[in-house]
This record gives sequence, C-alpha cells and structure tokens, in this order.
Amino acid sequence: MDKFANVSVLKKANVYFNGKVTSRTILFAGGEKKTLGIILPGQYEFATSDKEHMELLAGKLEVLLPDSEEWLTVETGQTFEIPAHSNFKIVAKEVSDYCCSYLKE
Repeated sequence: MDKFANVSVLKKANVYFNGKVTSRTILFAGGEKKTLGIILPGQYEFATSDKEHMELLAGKLEVLLPDSEEWLTVETGQTFEIPAHSNFKIVAKEVSDYCCSYLKE
C-alpha cells in the first residue's frame, strides 16, 4: 500500500536520539496505529510495548532482535517483527525510511 486514506495524523513528531530518529503517528478509524519515520545513520536501542511490524521503505539496517545473537540485514522492501515488551537494536547504514505497525495481541 503506497498511501493511507481516511486517517488522522498527530501533529507533534516523535523525536528520539537528539533528532536522529523521528516519526509521525497515523491513526486509523478502526483503531489501528502506525508510525512513518526516518532513521539517520547510527546505532540505536529501542523498547517495545506492543508487538511491532517494521517495513523498510528505503535504506539499509542491521537489526539485533530479542533473544538473538545474529544481526539481521534488512533492506528496502523487507520487513521484520519485534515482540511486545522487548528491546532491540538497530544500526542504520544509511538514511532509512520506515513504516511501523503496532499489533495488539
């Protein structure tokens, strides 16, 4: 899906790591929530509340998922999931554009 119709967008940006990671929250009529964001090159660690489905729209990431010792390479068009209530690490090799879907279990 290249665009979202009939959604609400929160005006205030989500800004992390001194502006090196930013996103905007998209709310759907049925209660679904997504964020659209940009990750600048660097290494970051995130914590989740909900299960997350990440789609990389552009760029290249190395991802260390919970309970894994091997880094996963994620490139444009690929996805990965992170369990709820966990931490994961990302190394952005280049400016990366993403869409994150928050999944209620």
